[in-house]
Amino acid sequence: MTLKNKTVWITGASSGIGKAFAKAYFKEGANLILSSRRTEALEEVKTEIDPSSDRIQILPLDLAQSNTFASKTQEALSFFGNIDVLINNGGISQRSIFEETDLDTIRKLMEVNFFGSVGLTREVLPSMIEQGSGHIIATSSVAGKFGSKFRTGYAASKHALHGFFDSLRQECYEHNIAVTLVCPGPIKTDITKNAVTGDGSSYGKMGDMHEDAMTADEMVANIWSPLMNRKEEIVIAPLKIKLALWMKRLNPSLLNKILKNQKVT
Repeated sequence: MTLKNKTVWITGASSGIGKAFAKAYFKEGANLILSSRRTEALEEVKTEIDPSSDRIQILPLDLAQSNTFASKTQEALSFFGNIDVLINNGGISQRSIFEETDLDTIRKLMEVNFFGSVGLTREVLPSMIEQGSGHIIATSSVAGKFGSKFRTGYAASKHALHGFFDSLRQECYEHNIAVTLVCPGPIKTDITKNAVTGDGSSYGKMGDMHEDAMTADEMVANIWSPLMNRKEEIVIAPLKIKLALWMKRLNPSLLNKILKNQKVT
């Protein structure tokens, strides 16, 4: 798959995995549209990649504001004339037990992680259908495959993504549009620091599992080949988590017994 002159729109592009995607796609010749809430941080990403490039456009976007998606999509299309790859990467995590979590916090997790990706995809999809090609990528998580403590709302939002994008994929085959779910395990980013607690405030700490994990750049490098081959689901995680995924299928009760004694922050 050649990326030269292709246009890639990335949400959550101001840091972490989104930033790593931006660097990798730009290196391969793609045009970039970088989105997140933080314009200044997006400008810093552009400066790091190539401050003078006309192949990088900044488009501020709040995934909790779905009423803006139609106009933002039209603005995105105006930059380069098309969108060939949409990377639904923006999202937030959670660190709180359910009984201490406000319902508004659960709604926020669903609004950003699920409805943000679904709503933006809904606006971009018609242009991909019209051009007869496209690639829709969603950054999910291994939490979209099995749940664990302190992540009730987060896991729910990621499970919902799988149900949606697995179904959408069936509708997109006839239009030559690929749908890929990327399911990382712990990655060394600020996602845990930025996770919400029960009252919606920031967790503010690096998770133990994330401290020694691979970096976002390493993650993208490891999944690049299957991503370019438009693989439908990509799991990038340590062996013990991959084993847990198999156990979830073969012996879920055993997995639950193991997880209840694990430190999962």
